[in-house]
Amino acid sequence: MTMTFRTLPAAVGESRITEADEFDYRDPVDGSESRHQGLRITLGNGARIVYRLSGTGTAGATLRVYLERHERNSDRLHLPIAEVMQRLGRQAAHIARIEAFTGLQAPSMMV
Repeated sequence: MTMTFRTLPAAVGESRITEADEFDYRDPVDGSESRHQGLRITLGNGARIVYRLSGTGTAGATLRVYLERHERNSDRLHLPIAEVMQRLGRQAAHIARIEAFTGLQAPSMMV
């Protein structure tokens, strides 16, 4: 089963999905363009989730999930990234139904 924009929920917990699109990448050096590079979701609080498949084919490919969130409270800047991004990570997993599709309950790698 494939996730489409129509199957995205309008909200995840307290966060509303305000934008979702498939994005292309244009190399700033040589101008080459790579189409269909992933799915980008923006939430009402400005946080962003990006899903990308990495690998040469669909079998054995790695799903990469990138999380972005602006932190306005400077007192929280010293906290561990995993702690600060935990809620957004759970939301990303819920939106894409990662556990249902893969059986994974936690990331296999975090950077």
